[in-house]
Parts: sequence; C-alpha cells; structure tokens
Amino acid sequence: MTKLISFLSLFFLFVFAANAQNDITVKGTVLDVNTQLPLELATVYFTTVKDSTVIEYATTDKNGAFRMNIKKFDKPVFLKVNYMGYQTYYEEYKGLTESKDFGKVYLIENVNALNDVVIKTEAAPITIKKDTLEFNAASYKVRPDSNVETLLKQLPGFDVDNDGKITVNGREVNQVLVNGKTFFDKDGAIAIKNLPADIIKKVQVSDFKTKKEELSKQESTSDFSSINITIDEKKNKGYFGKVMGGYGTDDRYEANVNLNFFNNKQKISLLASSNNINSTGFSMDDVFDNMSGGRNSSGRGGNSNSGSSGKGITQSNLVGINYSDDWTKDLLAMGSYNFSNTVNKNDSKANQLSFLPTGNIITESESKTRNESTGNNANFELEYKIDPKTRIVVAPKVSQSRTNSNAISSSSSEDENGNPLNESTGSSYSESNNTNFANTINFNKAFERKSRNLSVVFTNNNTNSDSDALNISETIFYQDNKPNDERNQKTRKKSTSDSYSADIEYTEPITDSLRIRIGSDFDWKSTSNDERTFNFDADTQAYTDYNQALSNYTSSTQNSVTPKVGVTLQKNKFTVNLDSRTSIVNFDNHSLYLNNASDLNKKYALPFATALLRYKFSRSKNLSFKYDYSNTLPSAAQLMPVVNLSNPLNTIVGNPDLNPIEKSSVNFNFRNYDFRSRSGYSVNLKGDYYDNDIVSTSVYDDSGKRTTTYLNISGVYNISLGANWNQSVKSGAHTLRYGLGISGNYTFDKGFTNAALYNAKSTGITPKIYMSYDYGEILTIAPSYNLSYNQSKYENYSRDATSNVVHRINLQTTTYWPENLIFGNDFGYTYNSNISDGFKKDFYLWNTSLSYGFLDKKLYAKVKVYDILNQNLSATRTISATSIRDEENTVLRRYVMFSLAYKIGNFTGSEKGGKRRSRD
Repeated sequence: MTKLISFLSLFFLFVFAANAQNDITVKGTVLDVNTQLPLELATVYFTTVKDSTVIEYATTDKNGAFRMNIKKFDKPVFLKVNYMGYQTYYEEYKGLTESKDFGKVYLIENVNALNDVVIKTEAAPITIKKDTLEFNAASYKVRPDSNVETLLKQLPGFDVDNDGKITVNGREVNQVLVNGKTFFDKDGAIAIKNLPADIIKKVQVSDFKTKKEELSKQESTSDFSSINITIDEKKNKGYFGKVMGGYGTDDRYEANVNLNFFNNKQKISLLASSNNINSTGFSMDDVFDNMSGGRNSSGRGGNSNSGSSGKGITQSNLVGINYSDDWTKDLLAMGSYNFSNTVNKNDSKANQLSFLPTGNIITESESKTRNESTGNNANFELEYKIDPKTRIVVAPKVSQSRTNSNAISSSSSEDENGNPLNESTGSSYSESNNTNFANTINFNKAFERKSRNLSVVFTNNNTNSDSDALNISETIFYQDNKPNDERNQKTRKKSTSDSYSADIEYTEPITDSLRIRIGSDFDWKSTSNDERTFNFDADTQAYTDYNQALSNYTSSTQNSVTPKVGVTLQKNKFTVNLDSRTSIVNFDNHSLYLNNASDLNKKYALPFATALLRYKFSRSKNLSFKYDYSNTLPSAAQLMPVVNLSNPLNTIVGNPDLNPIEKSSVNFNFRNYDFRSRSGYSVNLKGDYYDNDIVSTSVYDDSGKRTTTYLNISGVYNISLGANWNQSVKSGAHTLRYGLGISGNYTFDKGFTNAALYNAKSTGITPKIYMSYDYGEILTIAPSYNLSYNQSKYENYSRDATSNVVHRINLQTTTYWPENLIFGNDFGYTYNSNISDGFKKDFYLWNTSLSYGFLDKKLYAKVKVYDILNQNLSATRTISATSIRDEENTVLRRYVMFSLAYKIGNFTGSEKGGKRRSRD
C-alpha cells in the first residue's frame, strides 16, 4: 500500500508538471478610485463571454494584489472584480494566451448602497461580508446528479470526511440550515446527502450562534461554524426525489424513498428507509447507497480496529417528514417527525486485565444480545415577529420510545498466577417505556438605541421512564469460602426527571464598542427513582417475594438562583467577552433503603467565570483564547448511602461527604486560510485541570468481588493538541487536494484501588495524511493513512506500562467513464499491533459498486459487493487508568446486492443540461 501511495504521488506530480507548460500567470492590484487605498479580499475572476462560465478566480491580499495561474484560453473572456459596496468592474479580452500584469484596477463606490438597500449585481464566486463568507454555487461545477455534499467538497476551505463531519477553514460545522431553517436535524447530514446540488444558489458560512445570541445580535461565543444553504428561486417551486430498492445474498435488503415538494417558502420533505445492512439513518452515499453504514472509516483518529460502525448487525425501519413555511411575513414555522424501529443482534467476547497494587485480575467474558427500540420524535419551531424589534421563538420537542432487550452472558476471572477467582452465567430480559417533553421559549426585545436589548429564555425538560427486567443468574466464588450468588428475580423501576429554568438578561451599550450585561438565571430540578425487586417464590410460582436489599427509593430536588454580569468590548480587530456569575444552590436529597430513611441537605455558593478573547488579523486569519472556570455538583446516586447490589461482582455505595467538582479549562485556537493559494492551517490547544474531581474507588476481596464508592481527587488534568494543514491545486481538468494533520493528548489521572493511590500517565498521538485527485467529471482517487499510538504508564500497580498502535490505510476510487457508468471502490487495511492472543490483529475491507444509468440517467441499475474478501471484523483495544480491555463483536460480512434507483424532478424554470450557469 505504501508503494501504491508513492506511485500515486509521482503520478500526480507528473500530471501537474505536464500541464504546467500550458499555464500562464495573471496579476494586478485593486484600489479604491477616490482614496487610492487597496481593497483587501475583493473577488477577481475570469468568465467566458459566451456563457459566463467561471474560468478561474482569486481574492486580493491586504495590499489589494491578486495573482492567478491559469491554463491558456483562446476565446473571449471577461475580467470581473466584485467587492461589497462597490460597482462591479468588468472588461472584455480576446483571450488569455500569455502572462499579463493588469496593473491597477480601480473600483467605484456605489453611493446607493445604503444599509437597507440591496444593489443587485452579478454574483461573484466568493463574497466576504462582515461576519459571513458566501459562495455562489453556480461558480463551482459539479456533476449534474451530484448532491450538496459533492458541492461542498468543491468549495475552497471545505472538507467533508466519510463520517459526514464538515470543517470550514479548520473549524468544525455543527449546524446546517436550508434557507435559514433546520432540515430534519441541525447537523445537516440529511440535507447534504439528499438535496441535489443543482438547486442550490448560495452557501453561507458564519460563526455558530445560539438562538439567544442570534435574536439579540450578540457575538458568537462558540468555536463552531454554521452553514446556511439557500435554494435558487428558479428551483424553489416544484418537486424532486429518489426511490431505490435492492435485494442481495443472505437475505440482505435496502429500500429508500426521498420525496421533496417546494413551493416558494413552503417546503415539505418525506424520507423513508428500511434495510438490514447497518444503515440507521436517512443519509445515503451516491455511489454505495445504504452501504455507507458499513464502509471504511475516514482515517481521522480513534483507538479501535473496526471496519464497520457500531456493534452487531442492525435492521432498521425509518420514516420522517420535514415541514417549513412562512405562514405570514411575521410568523415562520418549521417542524419534523421521525419514526424509527431498530433491531440489533450482537455476539461479543472480551478479555480484560484489571490493575491492582498487589497483582492483576484477568477476566474473560462472552455475551449474546438482542436489542429492539421503537421511537417517535417530533420537533417544532415557531418564530413570531411581534414588531420590528421584538421576536419570540417557541421550540417544543416531544419524544417517546419503547425498548426491549434480552441477553445471555458468561464470565470468569482469575489472578495472574492462573488461580480461579469467580465465574458467572446469566440471562436477562427487559422492557422499558420512555417519554420526554422539552420546550424552549426565546423572547427578545431590541430598543431604539443600538445594542440595547432585553432577552428572556425559558426552558423545561420533563422525562418519565418505566421499566421491567427479568434476571436469572448464578455467580460462583472460588476463594474466601464465600457463598455463591443465585438470582431469579424481576425488577420494576420508575424514574422521573423534571427541570425548569429561566434566563433573564439585559444589555446596555456604554459606547459603540463597549456593552455590559446584567441578569440572573433561575433553575429548579427534581428527580426520583423507585426500584422494586421481587424474587421468584417456588410456592406461588410467581415473582412475589419482595427483596429489600435490591430495592430502594431516592429523590432529589435542586433549586438555584444565579445572578450574573458580563462585559463585551468589540473594537476593530479584537473582541473581549467577560462573564461572571455565582450560583446559590439548595440541594435536597432523600433515600429509603432497608426501611431506613436518609435525608441530606446541602447548600452551595458556586462561582463561574468565562473570559473570551478573539483577534482577527484579517477576515481569513484569526486567533481565539478562552478560559472557563466551573463547578459541578455530585449526583444523588454518588451522594446517598444507598447500597447498589444489582451486580453480584460489584457493590456500589454513595459518599455523602463529596464536594463539587472544580474545573478550569483553557482553549487556544489559531486559524488561517489563504483563498488565493487555496491553502490553510489550524492549531488548537486545550487543557482541563480538576480540583475535587469525583472518581470511583474499588476494594477487591480475595474472590475478585469489588466494593465501590466515590472520592474527591485533586491535581487531575488533561491536555490535547490538534493541527491540520491542507491545500487545493487546480490545473485545467485536474484538481488535487491534500493535507496533513495531527492530534495528540496527555492525561494525568489519579485514584484509589484497594485503598492504594495510583497514578496513570496516558499519551496518545494520531498523525494522518490524506489526498484526493479529481480528473474533471471522470475520475476521483482518494488515498489516506493514519496511525494511532497510545501509551499509559502506571505507578503503584504491578504493571508499569502498556502501549498500542493501530495503522489504517484507505483508498477510495470512483470513475464516471464510460458515459452512464459509475464504478466505485472503497479499500481499507487496518493493523492493531498489540491486541490479545485470540483476536485477529489485521484485516482488509474492500467494498465495490457498479451502476449504469438509463433514461437520461433517471434510472440506475446497480450491483454492489460488501467485504469482497470476507475479512471484516470488529476488534478494539481500550486502555484506561485501571484496565486494558480487548473486545470483539459481530460485524456484517460479505454480501452481494442488486438494486434499482429512479430519480424524479420537475422545477418551474429549471435549466436543462449538465452545465451550471452563473445567475444574478
């Protein structure tokens, strides 16, 4: 594989060297005609005179200079320069046949460009506004049948990995909107996989804001980005969709329906999916369809040796509908409903080495499980503009789920000398019913004075859960003459959780750049857990013998008032945001166990503080620094002296003397992207330090049984570092993207085992290299490689250190030649250096797909083969401060699938043909 990557690299260099002979260089400087000052980040681009197809583009630097390497073009072209607030400059040339310096290009300010007036000009490939980066989709050519994901991959600075994670200029995207509204889920996975690229007009990128920040027009405090996809008005009325079905060997099947109806502001989408090939969502791959649920991972880190996502084999049935509309100019509505039913079956085996100061314990276990879950989820959002300066947003969510599961398991433990300690066998069955209602109400009132604002946010979350469980088990102890543990019992559990909060905040501008915020949070939370266990009574042949030792009742109520104050200073290139608050908490806990009632009341005054500094060197280069100090209360289960005997091998009891966790976090980010060279890099450094961290501590007896409680530990910390560099090079029909990345972490952990203090120092590092090559609309090749190295060093254990290395190599290829034929391959190799004997260290996973388009590419016939070499496996090694665990689970193995897919679509005013044209 290494030789293959070397060969591909040499091939790419040869291709670009061969094409470099046909390249010319054009350059110039863009200035304001009146002030003679340079205009930074103006968009300069060349289009054909015939059909306005974009040939090449660039943006100016801080000196107003631009430079482009362009393939020779001997037909008439336009040179165009676009800059917000200025008239578009354009000039015609007979062609681009030799290098040229265009000298000084002067732009004239558009005197009519008032704040509330939009001057309609030709859309540039990239427009950079105050806080938004906007891409004109028509300027980026993609295949006619492509989805939004393919379009995003063409945009400079964008990266979409195989898991669907989107990053822009090194910053992760956590929200994708369609015309400013969510499309099923805010993460956008359904939107980018299912919406066709040719209906998109613009892609806008901005800092992610909470609904409160959005309504009050506050600066973003997030380290994430948000994407808004706007649909072309010409394609915003009509319908489109896709129907697909397939059947294969081993009774594997898949079916999908994707129907969309757009009528200007009103949009209705229906999605349905059914399969038994581990695809548990609506997102499909254009080449592999639902097989994407079991493809090779993207090679971006992790400490596992797994070819498919999740554990076991999952059969799923899903139906979803999404609706959005502007009912009036002041009332906007959106909502979605999802139904899901999944059945997962899995066989698992594991080896675990548990560290002790006096010697280690080795445990081997096996299990066979079946889990079924049925869920109904509905989300709504209503936004009402009471007047031009007052808005209210109501966003209720309702969910209901039912689950049932059964399991057969066995385990055995021995010491490091091979002496048996214990063994257990068991079977269990459980059913549960869960309901949840959550709601958020955002009210925002703006005043005449700019930045003066009143914000009120009310939230509630109400959860109710009922479950019944049957447990039949036997645990045998070989040491200490401990009696064996035999159980045949039913457990009924009822849990409730209710929380309500109100956030009131007023913002007052002191100057144009300085604002203060004052307010308070009011929170109330109540939880209860009632667990009753009944043993099987041989006389009545029913579960009627009440077991007090395994029954308990706990409840907890938490009330808090949190006054707060904040300051924001925003001037030129930097923003400073300071927040401070103190939470005054009354924490009441009650338990009833073995007919003994216990009450625990605690009062706290918990400080919180946040400091955020951002500095923008330019619109594409910025630095941010954030410090956060917080306190977290222990849970009722960690505090109350209730003995949990549900696990025969681990007795758990709370500690009423626990203190709140104090955490200090530091986060440093630096990002830089050069649009001219289409290259960029990012660096992220984060550290967390804990005082009074809550850790579990266990004492083992001679038979290997644990008694666990909780303690506070100080001086625990972790540090993580991430860096990434990428570049995109385009020459004619050839496009090469490549990048390097590295992530690392260091953790210092402390705790107690058998009453002895241990230290664990863990180091992890994951370097990666990836690239992709596109030859027009004919060929895509994407190789990648990464390794994950993890090492832990221990003190006060019988084992002093352990380490593991996982190598991953992946090669994805897709060809679209000859016409109507699509051939895709996804090949991966994974090697785990240090997994236990009895677990396979390496495997190959090769998937392939071949399809042919009929009826003007509306109908596709496809054959896919998953795991051609029949080697797929799921084996993972997990290294923690107290153990090493190797685990293997059931995975999907080789099958062949035949499928048919039919695309439908009809838009008012839609354009025919494969080429996309620039639009105003």
